[in-house]
Amino acid sequence: MIPLSWYLILAAGLFCIGLFVVLTKKSAIGILIGIELMLNAVNINLAAFWHYYTQLNPSQTPLNGMVFLAIVFIVAAAETAVGLALIISAYRRRNTSVAGEMDLLKG
Repeated sequence: MIPLSWYLILAAGLFCIGLFVVLTKKSAIGILIGIELMLNAVNINLAAFWHYYTQLNPSQTPLNGMVFLAIVFIVAAAETAVGLALIISAYRRRNTSVAGEMDLLKG
């Protein structure tokens, strides 16, 4: 059985990589990829804690954690679709995908 700490270290590493990508990339697509990496790190944590919680409390229904994970995956997919649509729309208007140059809402 794999210890819980290994999952947490993996998720922390993935989250740090995603945060690094978000803070260093200028491209909006790169920033969106970094956000997705951070969401996947959160999903790893949720799955690991759900697994260990059901091991400690076998009387709980095993689908509670999986339903929560499915909701997080659905929200992440919707966030990606909306974010990509916004990036494509801004690119068509400004002909750039650099996040610092997208200033459509500035007055």
